[in-house]
Amino acid sequence: MLSLWAAAPASAIDFGPFSLNGFLKGEVTRVSTLCEDNECQVDPLARKDFIWADPLVQGTAWGAGTTTLTLIQPYLGFKYDLPGGFKFSAMLSQRWRDGEEDFDGYWYDRNVALSHEDYGSVRIGAMTTRGWSMADYPFGADIGLSDPWASSGAGYGLLTRAVRYTSRVFDVVDGDLVVEGTYDIGESGWDRNKPRFLELWVHYGRGDLSLDLIFQDTKNGTPSAFGHGPFTGLFYDPSFDAQLGESSQGIAMAMARYRVDSRLQLLGGVRANRWSGAYAVLLQPASANPGGFDIWNNPFNVDWSTDLGGGVYKGYSARSVDMVLGARYQIGKWAASAALLYLGAASTDNPSDRGAANSATVGTLGVYYDVLKGLQVYGNANLVRYGRQGLSPLSMPSNSAFTNIDSRLTTRGNWFTAGVVYTF
Repeated sequence: MLSLWAAAPASAIDFGPFSLNGFLKGEVTRVSTLCEDNECQVDPLARKDFIWADPLVQGTAWGAGTTTLTLIQPYLGFKYDLPGGFKFSAMLSQRWRDGEEDFDGYWYDRNVALSHEDYGSVRIGAMTTRGWSMADYPFGADIGLSDPWASSGAGYGLLTRAVRYTSRVFDVVDGDLVVEGTYDIGESGWDRNKPRFLELWVHYGRGDLSLDLIFQDTKNGTPSAFGHGPFTGLFYDPSFDAQLGESSQGIAMAMARYRVDSRLQLLGGVRANRWSGAYAVLLQPASANPGGFDIWNNPFNVDWSTDLGGGVYKGYSARSVDMVLGARYQIGKWAASAALLYLGAASTDNPSDRGAANSATVGTLGVYYDVLKGLQVYGNANLVRYGRQGLSPLSMPSNSAFTNIDSRLTTRGNWFTAGVVYTF
């Protein structure tokens, strides 16, 4: 997917201490083998982590199809100068995807901050993580891989009750250094398995080189491989706290950008993922549920071949490494990009293969044209090649994530996208 902020920057709308900016985006995509929203599996509502999500609909020839997407995200900011060089600010932002909230009930930004050029800044509230936001924009956006790179892996993207300290800019070895720490306590109601999120970000820039190091270490968030998802708790309902065991996961990521000259930029990134695994637990059987269906927790990398008793199945730890390389070339109002993303196979002791043995390589070629200030049109050609046919790599949240091409249907596919984005 191309950048949500790829167009030439436009001016914010200012009114007193308030400012309003944002973007509107629309695109259409043609996919070679379309499996949108898990429609090719027998149970389309089941997550990839459950074994009953594996069976595919039989007797149907899955072929080419077309998808559409709209995104709208405004940012409402507030700034006020205080005595002694301090500044107070606030930010409110939400995203709508195809007319609905991107993550129902969760804000992208709802926070306040106090800053000083000598002491740095402290921000409190709901905000996005650096692990997702910086990988999405500007890094992934500039090479046409914002979603596959930023939204994969063992990280999280949205925070709910966080505090963040960002240092002032330090002069280190003739370059600029910024250090930041973020801590989040997740959602309330968890007494036994309390959520904890810690992220460290280090930025260093010197001349034409820019380097970002990001570390996330988390405990008792929702077990997943969706780097865009909210950090909340082990399960949507904390009343099951006593029946669940703890879970942890994290990432270590480095992203570098080097400007060769005024036209050409080279980019590269590597990310190490770590999951503790999460046991699958039957929290409430259908016979005890008024809705008439089983209630399970959110498991990860489970061996479904052995019931440990009472509907409990062991989850296994796993580690993987993902990499991305790309280049961007710009002449006037035109720009072009080329990039490769590799989502690696994982190492694990799980005797059942839940996608750990698979890998995925995504390639993209993009072209962009700035029609006028803030308005850009774009197009890209993409392909994916899976290491094997079967469940997708552990770094992917679903078997057709980012591509709409299900790894259980084919080992390769392609898609073409045309779109327009307006930033204000």
